[in-house]
Amino acid sequence: MAEKLAPEKRHAFVHNGQKVFEWDQTLEEVNMYIELPKGVPAKLFCCTIQAGHVEVGIRGNPPYLNHDLTHPVKTDSSFWTIEDGELHITLQKREKGKTWSSPIQGQGILDPYAADQEQKRLMLQRFQEENPGFDFSQAQFSGTCPDPRTFMGGIRSE
Repeated sequence: MAEKLAPEKRHAFVHNGQKVFEWDQTLEEVNMYIELPKGVPAKLFCCTIQAGHVEVGIRGNPPYLNHDLTHPVKTDSSFWTIEDGELHITLQKREKGKTWSSPIQGQGILDPYAADQEQKRLMLQRFQEENPGFDFSQAQFSGTCPDPRTFMGGIRSE
């Protein structure tokens, strides 16, 4: 059931006709995906994740990304990997359940409809997490969706 409430597709941030990165989110994390240039050894790529900033690049060159994050992250549980020619950055949200409109401050912000859809999906994920015996995959909200962090007493701590 949880798979049905996972992100259905990645959001793309395109600048000047070029895809800069793709991203998605869950209640607990934001994932960024960057297609790597071919022919560059994986060991030359570097990524630095700070509480409010991310930097990605190839050693010895100016960074490809060097931006503030939209919201703070937990650095001790955020990480990056390279697989199949793609850099995958996992940012652990400091505020579980917070709906991010973009990973990068001021860049690639979701339109209001997409942001609303994200908030609804995260709320359903929260319900599924708190009520594992029920299937919320077909549930729908009519009207405005409440904030998953604060609705009915907020998100329960582990």
